[in-house]
Amino acid sequence: MLIDSHVNLHAPQFDEDRNAVIERARAAGVGLMVEISDKLSTFEATHALAMAHPDIWCTVGVHPHEAKDATDLTPDHLASLAQRPRVVGIGECGLDFHYDLSPRDVQEAVFRTHVEAARLTHLPLVIHTREADADMGRILTEEQARGPVRFLMHCYTSGAELAETAAEMGAWFSVSGIAAFKAADDVRAVVRAMPADRIIVETDCPYLAPPPHRGRRNEPAYVGLVLEKLAEIRGWTVAEAEARTTEAFFNLFGRIPRP
Repeated sequence: MLIDSHVNLHAPQFDEDRNAVIERARAAGVGLMVEISDKLSTFEATHALAMAHPDIWCTVGVHPHEAKDATDLTPDHLASLAQRPRVVGIGECGLDFHYDLSPRDVQEAVFRTHVEAARLTHLPLVIHTREADADMGRILTEEQARGPVRFLMHCYTSGAELAETAAEMGAWFSVSGIAAFKAADDVRAVVRAMPADRIIVETDCPYLAPPPHRGRRNEPAYVGLVLEKLAEIRGWTVAEAEARTTEAFFNLFGRIPRP
């Protein structure tokens, strides 16, 4: 089964043809999609997509870019929203020091709120991390010591040291179209070292379209191209990559019934 573990179908880039995009994904063999929450103001749209489509599930959370607008967020509130049907994860959340659209101390506080919500709900945490390796490693180490949670390093493009630290804590990793970019040799080196039983794939659409679509809007229908690149990097057949990533996906997102 082809699974896109990270889509942003609520994004305005899909307002003109959202249903057609979903149908193209199905036609391309995509059997499941996880629609990702990036801020609570759009969570109703995110959740509505999951409720309207049997092959779409969703998460609840606040992206680090939006953390400045969620300083009063509590673990209990996130946990309450996570009790809705078809919510299968907490996030995306984390740290982004590239754009610094929210103050770094606020990003950290809001991220820790999400970790506690993951503890309360026993749902996996979907983590975004960019140019924040030292702080992310520190926070994960501290929080896992307080009480471990399952977590996914989504669209992982950070360093090998953080990847190793996270892997030792039991992290899952998702690979995106970036792995197919010509200049992404460092990313491919990290992908080769990821734990073979904890790798999944994603598009992060509408962003990060893989070749030959790079520079255009990404769609879930292109996740098969990501899977093919993962197979090439790891030395797997495409069928083996599909089987491995499918098994890893269901091991992570335990609320989603296996087919």
